Amino acid sequence: MLKTAKFLLALLVALVLMLCFRALAFTICTVEGEGLSPVFHRGDRVLVNRWSYGLRVGGGEGLFSYGRIGRRPISRGDLVAFENPKDDSQVLICRCKALPGDTIHQPDGNITIVPGLVNCANADHYWMEALSTENPTDSRILGPIPEQFIIGRATAIVFSHDTTQPLWRGWDGARFLLAL
Repeated sequence: MLKTAKFLLALLVALVLMLCFRALAFTICTVEGEGLSPVFHRGDRVLVNRWSYGLRVGGGEGLFSYGRIGRRPISRGDLVAFENPKDDSQVLICRCKALPGDTIHQPDGNITIVPGLVNCANADHYWMEALSTENPTDSRILGPIPEQFIIGRATAIVFSHDTTQPLWRGWDGARFLLAL
């Protein structure tokens, strides 16, 4: 009886530590579209570092308003995971194309970024853009993304499995623990 209780306690502690690690340090997102093809493929499981830009805290109004612990700047060109502002159950991964303070011109449908001029958005908004222009869900659709929706930087592909295939098929061994 004592051995079973020790085993269950160790299992519970391991589970709590794993959940804390996943909630505070890293998370894994599944790529469902082709917006960042050829970098990401449908079915890739991407490791997102929650501390890369500082840990998000709060987000509500009043006492627990939005902030970041250990805040670091987002760089142009980073692969950024963020919550869809229009559907918070959806996590998107896009390349950061423009930073606060940049001006975005779209005269002929092509997007041009002019660094450091009058800002076209609020001081904490970023322009996120998918690599693929076919049906993208990025700032061209959503507009500039507020910093409070940014989760972290995509750092690696953990593994890849095509979700349209059965569990025993559809694995891509070349995309196992692939650093970005």
